[in-house]
Amino acid sequence: MPTLFDPIRIGALDLASRIVMAPLTRCRAGPGQVPTALMAEYYAQRADPASGAGLIVSEATQVCPEGQGYLDTPGLHSAAQVAGWRRVTGAVHARGARIVAQLWHVGRISHVSLQPGGRAPVSSSAKTAQVKTRTAAGREPVSSPRALATEEIPGVVEQYRAAALRALDAGFDGVEVHAANGYLIEQFLRDSLNDRSDRYGGSVANRCRFLLEMVQAVVDAVGGGRTGVRLSPVTPSNDAGPDSDPQALYGHAVAALAPLGLAYLHVVEGATGGARDHAPFDYAALRSRFKGAWMVNNGYDRALALDAVAGGRADLVAFGKPFIANPDLGRRLRLGAPLAVPDANAYYGGGARGYTDYAALDAA
Repeated sequence: MPTLFDPIRIGALDLASRIVMAPLTRCRAGPGQVPTALMAEYYAQRADPASGAGLIVSEATQVCPEGQGYLDTPGLHSAAQVAGWRRVTGAVHARGARIVAQLWHVGRISHVSLQPGGRAPVSSSAKTAQVKTRTAAGREPVSSPRALATEEIPGVVEQYRAAALRALDAGFDGVEVHAANGYLIEQFLRDSLNDRSDRYGGSVANRCRFLLEMVQAVVDAVGGGRTGVRLSPVTPSNDAGPDSDPQALYGHAVAALAPLGLAYLHVVEGATGGARDHAPFDYAALRSRFKGAWMVNNGYDRALALDAVAGGRADLVAFGKPFIANPDLGRRLRLGAPLAVPDANAYYGGGARGYTDYAALDAA
Protein backbone atom coordinates (compact mmCIF):
# COMPACT_ATOMS: atom_id res chain seq x y z
CA MET A 1 0.00 0.00 0.00
CA PRO A 2 1.19 3.57 -0.61
CA THR A 3 2.35 5.78 2.23
CA LEU A 4 1.87 9.46 2.94
CA PHE A 5 5.43 10.08 1.76
CA ASP A 6 5.23 8.34 -1.63
CA PRO A 7 4.97 10.23 -4.92
CA ILE A 8 1.69 10.34 -6.80
CA ARG A 9 0.37 11.58 -10.13
CA ILE A 10 -2.95 13.41 -9.97
CA GLY A 11 -4.35 14.53 -13.29
CA ALA A 12 -1.56 16.36 -15.10
CA LEU A 13 0.51 16.88 -11.94
CA ASP A 14 3.34 14.74 -10.59
CA LEU A 15 3.79 15.25 -6.85
CA ALA A 16 6.80 14.21 -4.78
CA SER A 17 4.62 13.30 -1.79
CA ARG A 18 0.98 13.09 -0.75
CA ILE A 19 1.38 15.88 1.81
CA VAL A 20 -0.60 18.96 0.79
CA MET A 21 -0.46 22.44 2.24
CA ALA A 22 -4.11 23.43 2.58
CA PRO A 23 -5.32 26.91 1.57
CA LEU A 24 -4.74 29.36 4.42
CA THR A 25 -6.04 32.92 4.32
CA ARG A 26 -3.37 35.15 5.89
CA CYS A 27 -4.41 38.66 4.70
CA ARG A 28 -0.98 39.93 3.71
CA ALA A 29 -1.53 41.04 0.11
CA GLY A 30 -0.39 44.53 -0.84
CA PRO A 31 -2.31 47.46 -2.33
CA GLY A 32 -4.58 46.39 -5.16
CA GLN A 33 -4.75 42.88 -3.64
CA VAL A 34 -1.34 42.14 -5.21
CA PRO A 35 0.81 39.28 -3.83
CA THR A 36 4.03 40.52 -2.25
CA ALA A 37 7.67 39.42 -1.96
CA LEU A 38 6.95 38.41 1.63
CA MET A 39 4.22 36.06 0.38
CA ALA A 40 6.69 34.52 -2.08
CA GLU A 41 9.11 33.88 0.79
CA TYR A 42 6.34 32.32 2.89
CA TYR A 43 5.28 29.86 0.21
CA ALA A 44 8.87 29.03 -0.77
CA GLN A 45 9.68 28.09 2.83
CA ARG A 46 7.02 25.36 2.64
CA ALA A 47 7.78 24.16 -0.90
CA ASP A 48 10.74 21.79 -0.57
CA PRO A 49 9.22 18.34 -1.26
CA ALA A 50 11.80 16.72 1.04
CA SER A 51 10.73 18.80 4.02
CA GLY A 52 7.52 20.62 3.11
CA ALA A 53 4.59 19.90 0.81
CA GLY A 54 4.34 17.96 -2.42
CA LEU A 55 1.47 20.23 -3.42
CA ILE A 56 0.57 23.71 -2.18
CA VAL A 57 -2.95 25.05 -2.53
CA SER A 58 -2.73 28.82 -2.45
CA GLU A 59 -4.70 30.94 -0.05
CA ALA A 60 -8.18 31.70 -1.33
CA THR A 61 -7.89 34.19 -4.19
CA GLN A 62 -10.81 36.24 -5.44
CA VAL A 63 -11.78 35.81 -9.09
CA CYS A 64 -13.21 39.34 -9.39
CA PRO A 65 -13.43 42.54 -7.32
CA GLU A 66 -16.91 41.55 -6.11
CA GLY A 67 -15.46 38.30 -4.81
CA GLN A 68 -13.47 39.97 -2.02
CA GLY A 69 -14.70 39.55 1.53
CA TYR A 70 -11.70 40.30 3.74
CA LEU A 71 -9.11 43.07 3.86
CA ASP A 72 -5.78 42.37 2.15
CA THR A 73 -6.65 39.09 0.44
CA PRO A 74 -5.10 38.56 -3.02
CA GLY A 75 -6.87 38.50 -6.35
CA LEU A 76 -6.51 37.05 -9.85
CA HIS A 77 -8.34 39.66 -11.87
CA SER A 78 -5.66 42.23 -12.78
CA ALA A 79 -2.33 42.25 -14.58
CA ALA A 80 -0.56 43.45 -11.43
CA GLN A 81 -1.97 40.53 -9.46
CA VAL A 82 -0.83 38.07 -12.12
CA ALA A 83 2.67 39.57 -11.97
CA GLY A 84 2.69 39.30 -8.18
CA TRP A 85 1.65 35.67 -8.29
CA ARG A 86 4.40 34.91 -10.83
CA ARG A 87 6.92 35.81 -8.15
CA VAL A 88 5.23 33.34 -5.78
CA THR A 89 4.93 30.46 -8.24
CA GLY A 90 8.51 30.97 -9.42
CA ALA A 91 9.77 30.71 -5.84
CA VAL A 92 7.75 27.54 -5.23
CA HIS A 93 8.91 25.88 -8.44
CA ALA A 94 12.52 26.74 -7.66
CA ARG A 95 12.16 24.61 -4.52
CA GLY A 96 10.60 21.72 -6.46
CA ALA A 97 6.95 21.71 -5.35
CA ARG A 98 3.73 22.21 -7.30
CA ILE A 99 1.19 24.93 -6.54
CA VAL A 100 -2.43 25.47 -7.57
CA ALA A 101 -4.50 28.62 -7.14
CA GLN A 102 -7.68 28.40 -5.10
CA LEU A 103 -10.38 30.32 -6.98
CA TRP A 104 -12.71 32.16 -4.61
CA HIS A 105 -15.82 34.28 -4.55
CA VAL A 106 -17.08 34.99 -1.04
CA GLY A 107 -20.63 35.91 -2.09
CA ARG A 108 -22.48 37.27 0.93
CA ILE A 109 -19.47 37.05 3.29
CA SER A 110 -18.36 40.60 2.55
CA HIS A 111 -18.83 44.23 3.53
CA VAL A 112 -19.86 47.17 1.39
CA SER A 113 -16.51 48.86 2.12
CA LEU A 114 -14.79 45.98 0.27
CA GLN A 115 -17.16 46.02 -2.70
CA PRO A 116 -16.72 48.10 -5.88
CA GLY A 117 -18.65 51.33 -5.53
CA GLY A 118 -19.78 50.36 -2.04
CA ARG A 119 -22.47 48.15 -3.51
CA ALA A 120 -24.16 45.26 -1.70
CA PRO A 121 -22.44 41.85 -1.92
CA VAL A 122 -24.10 39.24 -4.12
CA SER A 123 -25.35 35.78 -3.19
CA SER A 124 -27.81 33.13 -4.24
CA SER A 125 -30.42 34.80 -2.04
CA ALA A 126 -30.92 37.96 0.01
CA LYS A 127 -30.06 36.27 3.31
CA THR A 128 -27.63 38.07 5.61
CA ALA A 129 -24.96 35.98 7.33
CA GLN A 130 -24.58 36.46 11.07
CA VAL A 131 -20.79 36.74 11.00
CA LYS A 132 -18.13 39.44 10.96
CA THR A 133 -15.32 40.13 8.53
CA ARG A 134 -12.04 42.03 8.52
CA THR A 135 -12.24 45.55 7.05
CA ALA A 136 -10.11 48.69 7.24
CA ALA A 137 -12.15 49.70 10.29
CA GLY A 138 -11.58 46.38 12.09
CA ARG A 139 -13.99 43.49 12.50
CA GLU A 140 -17.45 44.45 11.27
CA PRO A 141 -20.67 42.52 10.62
CA VAL A 142 -20.99 41.49 6.99
CA SER A 143 -23.41 43.49 4.87
CA SER A 144 -26.78 42.34 3.61
CA PRO A 145 -26.49 40.79 0.14
CA ARG A 146 -28.71 40.91 -2.90
CA ALA A 147 -29.65 37.85 -4.91
CA LEU A 148 -27.93 37.50 -8.27
CA ALA A 149 -30.37 37.82 -11.15
CA THR A 150 -30.59 34.74 -13.34
CA GLU A 151 -29.14 36.62 -16.28
CA GLU A 152 -26.11 37.67 -14.20
CA ILE A 153 -24.97 34.13 -13.41
CA PRO A 154 -23.26 33.41 -16.77
CA GLY A 155 -21.12 36.49 -16.13
CA VAL A 156 -19.96 35.08 -12.79
CA VAL A 157 -19.17 31.75 -14.47
CA GLU A 158 -17.06 33.69 -16.97
CA GLN A 159 -15.18 35.38 -14.11
CA TYR A 160 -14.12 31.96 -12.80
CA ARG A 161 -13.07 30.84 -16.28
CA ALA A 162 -11.01 33.98 -16.87
CA ALA A 163 -9.37 33.70 -13.44
CA ALA A 164 -8.38 30.09 -14.19
CA LEU A 165 -6.63 31.22 -17.36
CA ARG A 166 -4.88 34.02 -15.46
CA ALA A 167 -3.74 31.47 -12.89
CA LEU A 168 -1.90 29.48 -15.53
CA ASP A 169 -0.50 32.72 -16.95
CA ALA A 170 0.78 33.46 -13.44
CA GLY A 171 2.65 30.17 -13.36
CA PHE A 172 0.29 28.05 -11.30
CA ASP A 173 0.24 24.35 -12.12
CA GLY A 174 -3.54 24.28 -11.87
CA VAL A 175 -6.52 25.61 -9.94
CA GLU A 176 -8.79 24.54 -7.13
CA VAL A 177 -12.40 25.73 -7.21
CA HIS A 178 -13.44 26.76 -3.70
CA ALA A 179 -16.96 25.38 -3.32
CA ALA A 180 -16.80 25.08 0.47
CA ASN A 181 -17.05 26.93 3.78
CA GLY A 182 -20.23 28.85 3.13
CA TYR A 183 -18.92 31.02 0.27
CA LEU A 184 -20.73 31.80 -2.97
CA ILE A 185 -20.87 28.34 -4.54
CA GLU A 186 -22.06 26.73 -1.33
CA GLN A 187 -24.61 29.53 -1.00
CA PHE A 188 -26.15 28.05 -4.13
CA LEU A 189 -25.73 24.42 -3.06
CA ARG A 190 -27.47 24.32 0.32
CA ASP A 191 -31.22 24.71 0.65
CA SER A 192 -30.65 26.51 3.98
CA LEU A 193 -29.00 29.33 2.00
CA ASN A 194 -30.71 29.14 -1.39
CA ASP A 195 -34.37 30.17 -1.67
CA ARG A 196 -34.37 30.77 -5.42
CA SER A 197 -37.29 29.78 -7.64
CA ASP A 198 -35.43 29.82 -10.98
CA ARG A 199 -33.31 27.08 -12.58
CA TYR A 200 -30.62 27.61 -9.90
CA GLY A 201 -32.89 26.89 -6.92
CA GLY A 202 -35.28 24.31 -5.57
CA SER A 203 -34.24 20.76 -6.52
CA VAL A 204 -30.84 19.25 -5.80
CA ALA A 205 -30.03 19.28 -9.51
CA ASN A 206 -30.92 22.97 -9.79
CA ARG A 207 -28.89 23.95 -6.74
CA CYS A 208 -25.87 22.09 -8.13
CA ARG A 209 -26.21 23.81 -11.51
CA PHE A 210 -24.04 26.85 -10.72
CA LEU A 211 -21.20 24.66 -9.42
CA LEU A 212 -21.34 22.36 -12.43
CA GLU A 213 -21.57 25.12 -15.03
CA MET A 214 -18.65 26.93 -13.47
CA VAL A 215 -16.42 23.86 -13.09
CA GLN A 216 -17.19 22.85 -16.68
CA ALA A 217 -16.11 26.33 -17.84
CA VAL A 218 -12.87 26.07 -15.86
CA VAL A 219 -12.17 22.57 -17.19
CA ASP A 220 -12.81 23.77 -20.75
CA ALA A 221 -10.29 26.57 -20.16
CA VAL A 222 -7.40 24.80 -18.39
CA GLY A 223 -8.20 21.07 -18.56
CA GLY A 224 -9.66 18.67 -16.03
CA GLY A 225 -6.19 17.37 -15.18
CA ARG A 226 -5.30 20.80 -13.80
CA THR A 227 -8.57 21.37 -11.92
CA GLY A 228 -9.55 20.38 -8.39
CA VAL A 229 -12.69 21.16 -6.39
CA ARG A 230 -13.07 21.70 -2.64
CA LEU A 231 -16.28 20.68 -0.84
CA SER A 232 -17.38 20.81 2.82
CA PRO A 233 -20.62 18.81 3.15
CA VAL A 234 -21.48 19.57 6.78
CA THR A 235 -19.37 22.53 7.88
CA PRO A 236 -21.22 25.37 9.64
CA SER A 237 -18.56 27.91 8.58
CA ASN A 238 -19.75 31.42 7.79
CA ASP A 239 -23.24 30.82 9.15
CA ALA A 240 -23.86 28.07 6.60
CA GLY A 241 -26.87 26.21 7.95
CA PRO A 242 -27.04 22.51 7.18
CA ASP A 243 -28.71 21.28 4.04
CA SER A 244 -31.88 19.24 4.62
CA ASP A 245 -30.21 16.20 3.00
CA PRO A 246 -26.45 16.73 2.66
CA GLN A 247 -25.79 13.13 1.64
CA ALA A 248 -28.08 13.43 -1.37
CA LEU A 249 -26.88 16.92 -2.26
CA TYR A 250 -23.16 16.26 -2.20
CA GLY A 251 -23.60 12.77 -3.62
CA HIS A 252 -25.30 14.31 -6.64
CA ALA A 253 -22.62 16.99 -6.96
CA VAL A 254 -19.74 14.51 -6.83
CA ALA A 255 -21.40 12.10 -9.26
CA ALA A 256 -21.90 15.00 -11.70
CA LEU A 257 -18.29 16.17 -11.29
CA ALA A 258 -16.87 12.66 -11.78
CA PRO A 259 -17.01 12.58 -15.62
CA LEU A 260 -15.04 15.84 -15.94
CA GLY A 261 -11.64 14.19 -15.41
CA LEU A 262 -10.69 16.35 -12.45
CA ALA A 263 -7.24 16.11 -10.88
CA TYR A 264 -8.76 15.70 -7.43
CA LEU A 265 -11.59 16.37 -5.02
CA HIS A 266 -10.66 18.06 -1.74
CA VAL A 267 -13.14 17.24 1.04
CA VAL A 268 -13.35 18.96 4.42
CA GLU A 269 -14.54 16.38 6.93
CA GLY A 270 -16.71 17.80 9.71
CA ALA A 271 -16.62 21.45 10.79
CA THR A 272 -13.83 23.37 9.09
CA GLY A 273 -11.17 23.97 11.73
CA GLY A 274 -13.40 22.25 14.31
CA ALA A 275 -14.87 18.90 15.25
CA ARG A 276 -14.47 16.12 12.71
CA ASP A 277 -17.69 14.53 13.98
CA HIS A 278 -19.69 17.76 13.79
CA ALA A 279 -22.56 16.04 11.95
CA PRO A 280 -23.20 12.54 10.58
CA PHE A 281 -21.97 12.03 7.03
CA ASP A 282 -20.79 9.02 5.03
CA TYR A 283 -17.62 10.21 3.31
CA ALA A 284 -16.84 6.72 2.01
CA ALA A 285 -20.13 6.71 0.11
CA LEU A 286 -19.19 10.07 -1.36
CA ARG A 287 -15.81 8.79 -2.46
CA SER A 288 -17.37 5.76 -4.15
CA ARG A 289 -18.89 8.17 -6.69
CA PHE A 290 -15.50 9.61 -7.74
CA LYS A 291 -12.62 7.61 -9.18
CA GLY A 292 -10.01 10.37 -9.23
CA ALA A 293 -7.58 11.42 -6.49
CA TRP A 294 -9.25 11.99 -3.12
CA MET A 295 -7.83 14.64 -0.79
CA VAL A 296 -8.95 14.76 2.85
CA ASN A 297 -8.73 17.67 5.23
CA ASN A 298 -9.53 18.80 8.78
CA GLY A 299 -7.85 17.82 12.01
CA TYR A 300 -5.46 15.26 10.55
CA ASP A 301 -2.43 14.49 12.67
CA ARG A 302 0.42 12.17 11.72
CA ALA A 303 -1.29 8.96 12.85
CA LEU A 304 -4.62 9.77 11.17
CA ALA A 305 -2.89 10.79 7.95
CA LEU A 306 -0.69 7.71 7.77
CA ASP A 307 -3.67 5.46 8.42
CA ALA A 308 -5.91 7.20 5.88
CA VAL A 309 -3.41 6.75 3.04
CA ALA A 310 -2.26 3.27 4.01
CA GLY A 311 -5.88 2.16 4.41
CA GLY A 312 -6.87 3.52 1.00
CA ARG A 313 -9.34 6.05 2.40
CA ALA A 314 -7.39 8.97 0.93
CA ASP A 315 -4.80 9.58 -1.75
CA LEU A 316 -3.61 12.90 -0.30
CA VAL A 317 -3.90 14.64 3.07
CA ALA A 318 -4.10 18.43 3.37
CA PHE A 319 -2.71 20.07 6.50
CA GLY A 320 -3.66 23.65 7.36
CA LYS A 321 -2.68 25.18 10.69
CA PRO A 322 0.29 22.81 11.21
CA PHE A 323 1.94 24.36 8.14
CA ILE A 324 1.73 27.84 9.65
CA ALA A 325 4.31 27.23 12.39
CA ASN A 326 6.11 24.32 10.71
CA PRO A 327 7.47 25.26 7.28
CA ASP A 328 9.21 21.87 7.31
CA LEU A 329 6.06 19.97 8.28
CA GLY A 330 6.77 17.17 5.80
CA ARG A 331 10.09 16.41 7.44
CA ARG A 332 8.60 16.52 10.93
CA LEU A 333 5.89 14.10 9.87
CA ARG A 334 8.46 11.70 8.44
CA LEU A 335 10.49 11.78 11.66
CA GLY A 336 7.56 11.88 14.06
CA ALA A 337 9.10 15.07 15.47
CA PRO A 338 7.22 17.52 17.70
CA LEU A 339 5.28 20.32 15.99
CA ALA A 340 5.65 24.00 16.81
CA VAL A 341 2.45 25.84 17.79
CA PRO A 342 1.35 28.83 15.66
CA ASP A 343 0.72 32.27 17.10
CA ALA A 344 -3.02 32.75 16.60
CA ASN A 345 -2.66 36.52 17.06
CA ALA A 346 -0.63 36.65 13.83
CA TYR A 347 -2.92 34.57 11.62
CA TYR A 348 -4.38 37.55 9.75
CA GLY A 349 -2.59 40.66 8.59
CA GLY A 350 0.74 42.10 9.65
CA GLY A 351 4.24 41.35 8.44
CA ALA A 352 6.88 38.68 8.93
CA ARG A 353 6.08 37.98 12.59
CA GLY A 354 4.09 34.80 12.85
CA TYR A 355 4.39 34.36 9.08
CA THR A 356 7.94 33.77 7.83
CA ASP A 357 9.83 33.71 11.14
CA TYR A 358 9.06 30.14 12.26
CA ALA A 359 12.18 28.02 12.62
CA ALA A 360 12.80 24.75 10.82
CA LEU A 361 13.52 21.65 12.88
CA ASP A 362 17.31 21.89 12.91
CA ALA A 363 17.27 25.53 13.90
CA ALA A 364 14.63 24.86 16.54
